[in-house]
Amino acid sequence: MILWLCLCWGFSPSAGQPDSELMARYLEEQLLSDYSIVEQVARRVPRQAKFLQRLETRPRMSEFHVRSTIISRYAFTTVSCTMVNSGSEAREAVFEMQIPAAAFISNFTMSIGNRTYYGEVTGKENKNNTDDKERHKKPPSPNEGRDNGYETFKASVFIPRKMQARFILHYEELLQRRLGKYEYTVSIRPQQLVGRLRVEVNILENSGIVSLEVPPLRNSKQKGNGKAEGDVSPPPSTVIGHTKTLAKVTFNPSVVEQTKIARNGILGDFIIRYDVNRELSVGDVQILNGYFVHYFAPTDLPPLPKNVVFVLDSSASMVGTKLKQTKEALFTILQDLRPEDHFNIIGFSNRIKVWQQDQLVPVTPNNIRDAKKYIHNMSPTGGTNINGALQTGAKLLNDYIAQNDIDARSVSLIIFLTDGRPTVGETQSSKILSNTKDAIRDKFCLFTIGIGNDVDHKLLERMALENCGMTRLFQEDEDAASHLKGFYDEIGTPLLSDIRVDYPEDDVEQVTQNFFPNYFNGSEIIIAGKLINRTSDKLHVEVTASNSKKYILLKTDVAIDLPSRNDIRGVPGLEDGKGDNNYIERAWSYLTIKELLNSRLKSDDSQEKDNLMEKAKSMALAYNFVTPFTVLKMKEAGLDSEPPQEEFISPSTDGIGEKVQSLQGHKAPPGIRRGQDKQRIKISKTSADGDPHFVIDFPSSKFSVCFNIDGEPGDILRLVSDHKESGVTVNGQLIGAPAPPNGHKKHRTYFSTITILSNKPERSYLEITPKRVILDDGERLVLSCGRSAVVRSRSLEVSISAYSNITVTIRDSISFVILIHHYKKPAPYQRNHLGFYISNSKGLSSDSHGLLGQFLNHEVKLLQESLNTSQEVGQNQTEALKANPTNTLKVKGRLVPVVWKQRRIYNGQQEVDCWFAKNNADKLIDGSYKDYLASHPFDTGTSFGTINSL
Repeated sequence: MILWLCLCWGFSPSAGQPDSELMARYLEEQLLSDYSIVEQVARRVPRQAKFLQRLETRPRMSEFHVRSTIISRYAFTTVSCTMVNSGSEAREAVFEMQIPAAAFISNFTMSIGNRTYYGEVTGKENKNNTDDKERHKKPPSPNEGRDNGYETFKASVFIPRKMQARFILHYEELLQRRLGKYEYTVSIRPQQLVGRLRVEVNILENSGIVSLEVPPLRNSKQKGNGKAEGDVSPPPSTVIGHTKTLAKVTFNPSVVEQTKIARNGILGDFIIRYDVNRELSVGDVQILNGYFVHYFAPTDLPPLPKNVVFVLDSSASMVGTKLKQTKEALFTILQDLRPEDHFNIIGFSNRIKVWQQDQLVPVTPNNIRDAKKYIHNMSPTGGTNINGALQTGAKLLNDYIAQNDIDARSVSLIIFLTDGRPTVGETQSSKILSNTKDAIRDKFCLFTIGIGNDVDHKLLERMALENCGMTRLFQEDEDAASHLKGFYDEIGTPLLSDIRVDYPEDDVEQVTQNFFPNYFNGSEIIIAGKLINRTSDKLHVEVTASNSKKYILLKTDVAIDLPSRNDIRGVPGLEDGKGDNNYIERAWSYLTIKELLNSRLKSDDSQEKDNLMEKAKSMALAYNFVTPFTVLKMKEAGLDSEPPQEEFISPSTDGIGEKVQSLQGHKAPPGIRRGQDKQRIKISKTSADGDPHFVIDFPSSKFSVCFNIDGEPGDILRLVSDHKESGVTVNGQLIGAPAPPNGHKKHRTYFSTITILSNKPERSYLEITPKRVILDDGERLVLSCGRSAVVRSRSLEVSISAYSNITVTIRDSISFVILIHHYKKPAPYQRNHLGFYISNSKGLSSDSHGLLGQFLNHEVKLLQESLNTSQEVGQNQTEALKANPTNTLKVKGRLVPVVWKQRRIYNGQQEVDCWFAKNNADKLIDGSYKDYLASHPFDTGTSFGTINSL
């Protein structure tokens, strides 16, 4: 490979290896020009590049794109990866992604060539699934590996020659606060240089963002809570921008920049850390659509005294680096103990060795010095007596608490570290768990740490869960010293104990855990639940706790500000983000499922375990989460990615095709029509299209009326407004273009975006541009206008005919058609734009308003003003009046002069005959056109009540 690259650049082999940056630039050019990931069109490739392609043994990754939206600590992440097989035969492509172990996968899709497979979350069966698997694909595995809080999602497919595969993975997580920061991590491990590599993270925190930082990429050996030395500057090509409540971080390295990070492809974690402002002492309570989440993280409190026993594994398996790093960490931890703390150390192998018999000693310089000597002299030998060590530590701490009358204003805990499984004494896990729980008796907490691959992580995890603690697992090749110190820093400064958060029983239900034994500095307590009384304007909150000085009771009434404060629709910078209209509900479901899983893990009763499993499974299915009790099954969608001839898809292959890019699997109905011809669209003439030209059809009067609106670029026009009755609002945003030469206008305007909102029976919205459709009804879905698709949500159906039109049906009684106008070679005064047509308005109320909506349930009369007395004109007289310049319309008692015109529209008919009202529809519409300007695309304002009374 190197020899051939040398020849390509005109070097001789003896001239040495070519400069790495020059090589990277060459590869970048090839990666970006060799093919297009948007259009599968063959391109001319240099002969040398074709030779390089043949030398490759695996598909090449052309794109790796991560997009995340974090809303009030809840993160929605979408990973998109495209791989290209430029070889002459089918090759296996493996998509592998490390995700946080705490995250839930919510969807996964694969497109191989023009065939698409989408993931469906189903309940996991006890027996093995014997369904036949597709020959060319392997099912994805969400949990193939676990590495220090991360799990590996893996999926593999065989890509046919000269084709590509695209993988789209979605997952969600609630960020945990540690050491005073929330940390969001994206694993970037393509194992090769990538032509298009981009990470984009959007953050919205209504409380205000503080201390935003992006450290350098972190490799696997640096994973943990400790910060690497020199942890200062962000990775190259990182762009950071934020306001008080919004932040956007992008990482978009070119191939050249990737080689400077790692010659063979980036290998590391992209990290964002931040915190939020905290004003209320009782915490931050956020409420939206009947759900609430309560974040409690007080600061500026004096630390509680600690009574801590360190129980350290010194068996033979700890020999070498593990024991050395453990000693280094303990030296630092001992130095950080406060004067009011008490401590002791136990080393264990097959023998139990206690540093200070039958006591905990205060923190003094002499005691710290002697403890360091004891640790320094620990040597690895013998087996692993986990049960005996924990019994000794628990007895030591229990005796100290009883003898010294330790009250609630101090925190007692055991920190236990091991690298193996029990081999001496009691070796049965169930007995060890039972013995430990009986010894501790809920009087203090147990924190467990496991090092290496031989540790029984399930035993450590359950021991910590059953005894109000936490667990951490570290790999052998990682820096155990920094991990230990980082973990201790998380729990080393207790500020409160026995924290209880209460809400009125008549106001809330299904509340997650609301009692916490301890609150540590830099962490956060999170409670979520459902509101019973949604009409109340406030929620009463009480927090009780103890600290080093006194018993604390905090009370407040939190205003239920619905929905302005917590509704993120239309927020600048998050237009393309997750945009879930009830992210608080998903945070509640996330916490509830986690608690059900933990409760099941702690339970010894088989019936109770089954009940907990069924509850967790039911909720996971409702929210489309992959959990230990649900599985992601791949199904072929059956839709061709190419704009095909219009054919129905058999119900046996119903699916959603390549349009499936949602976070929570929208379903398409069986019998999907993949496309439609413009000529087949049956719509009324009532429309707004072009520059824009408005047409209103009055079928009973058998004539049409038309008018123009000369708006300004950026104006948002309210087209249909029926928010109070049917719940439907349609807004259109204008884009500007220069006027044609010798024209009478100073500029042209077109519709660049159509926004359709519906709040009945549930709130949902559509945002349509010439390139894409965003549907969000609580489950966000992004569709390309270049691919035919149909998707149906709870109350909406969206049908896309590729590059042609979008039909939107609401509750089967309201239909709109949006035409897509693309110009291959646009003139300077032309822009890609949209046309809006009303197909069915039966579901709109008689009070509907807007530039078009106000005419849907009203008739107008055509008068002949040239007669001595005005008289209504019948259908047979209309033709005779076309040449009369003094014809008049009677609209709601107003007389509107009109002229006869032929208006060109684009609904399949070339021209429409209509009566034209001049001067921005003066007197034809209620008020003036400026009364129809919306403040933003999602504005459902109902200011027409005043106008209607004019």
